[in-house]
Amino acid sequence: MTVDLVRGMRDVMPAEYLTSRHIQTILERTIASFGYQMIDAPIIEHRELYLRKLGEDLVGKVYEFSFGGRDLALRPEWTASVLRAYVARMQDQPLPLRLSYAGPVFRYERPQRHTYRQFTQVGGEIIGGLPPRADAEVIALACAGLNAAGVTDYTVRIGHIGLARELLSRFDLPERTRGLLVWSLERLRAEGLAPVRERVLTNLGTPPEGLELPAGLDDAQAALWLERVLAAMGIDLRTGTRSPAEVIQRLLRTLRRADEQPLVEAALAQLARLAAITGTPHHTLPALTDLLGTESAAFRELQAILDLLIAHGVSPQQVIIDGALGRGLHYYTGLIFEVYDSEGNQLCGGGRYDDLVGALGGRQSVPAVGFAYGLERVVAAATPPEPTDPPTVLVAAVSDEDYPYAVLVANLLRMSGHTVVLDVRKRSIKDNLRDATRRGFAAAVIAGAAEREGEYVVWRDLATRTERRITLAELGEGL
Repeated sequence: MTVDLVRGMRDVMPAEYLTSRHIQTILERTIASFGYQMIDAPIIEHRELYLRKLGEDLVGKVYEFSFGGRDLALRPEWTASVLRAYVARMQDQPLPLRLSYAGPVFRYERPQRHTYRQFTQVGGEIIGGLPPRADAEVIALACAGLNAAGVTDYTVRIGHIGLARELLSRFDLPERTRGLLVWSLERLRAEGLAPVRERVLTNLGTPPEGLELPAGLDDAQAALWLERVLAAMGIDLRTGTRSPAEVIQRLLRTLRRADEQPLVEAALAQLARLAAITGTPHHTLPALTDLLGTESAAFRELQAILDLLIAHGVSPQQVIIDGALGRGLHYYTGLIFEVYDSEGNQLCGGGRYDDLVGALGGRQSVPAVGFAYGLERVVAAATPPEPTDPPTVLVAAVSDEDYPYAVLVANLLRMSGHTVVLDVRKRSIKDNLRDATRRGFAAAVIAGAAEREGEYVVWRDLATRTERRITLAELGEGL
């Protein structure tokens, strides 16, 4: 019996691994050139770390388990882990703090082309970076890495959570309801208004039948009415973990939900207008102005980011403004962006998350913005410069007596920058030459008695089939 590969996982063969490592190195060097310092974090984290701000779409894809009485999870993304490390050990560092990372993440995704349940993220975060400068930097950095990796045909889709939040601020809705509406943006464009309306109203719930509030009561009067009704029913509100006032307020919000429906309908209509706005800045900025006005703080911030991207060398022709962009992560508070290749595959994405440090227990609120590549998709889209790997040389001993000399030769060649493979199967000279040629090695060195006594080697170039004699002293000096 054979043990099959776990569905959604993959083996990376040597040639593909070499290419992947080459592109990862290019991305890491590009990020480092912007002043980012590498950090590492555990693959396993407390499950609670991801429940606070990930959003329902991603939370459902987390690999979670219980062990030793603790609820744990495999890391589904890097940002929360980096911010947890910052809160635990780096809050005294001067800001802004630029941190980068590279490593595997795990999500229970539907396997498809270039989508795996274990994949590699390479990215960076600016903790303490303010908009619009830090926002423009991370987008420009994402583009610089793709350019360096040989990905030239890509599109940058940019949105801003503040646009939706400003629209919703016009409606007297509870924060929970606003949150549900904001994170329905992408579904509005994909599914249309009717199914999203049904889903939002279902999530909000409806008051229990027969317990409607009397008409005309304000919140204070309604709270007093609820308190008297519960007291008359003999219900003691002091037995739970919440205070009686908190219980009353939660009940009041539940009973008010019927009053929310007209507001939700109107808010969804406005969000549908925002979700319909997509295109180049030249075409979309006037539409955003009509919807929000030029005094909109989110609109002005978005426009400033676009202006700075031009200064960074990002062409406006590569940028699409997307009013429905949401990314499914509930910790975003401002800019959000994604980069797609010419075939529509998402290569990277990120955004601003000013509330996450506070949500994870930071001493104070700290602005932050970051992004991450999906390495496997970048590799699939890239045409990088050829890696300049050292040539591989086969060194083989004729006999057991010659093997220590072959080891010496191999060590000298490695010191001069070569990759050296020692024959450990005691093949004949003919078989070694055939094997080295089949594997694509650059040269073969056979160590026999004559070479050992004369302290030299015969270097056989396998491409040209020519030979030359090289002394040990010359090997030590490099070829």
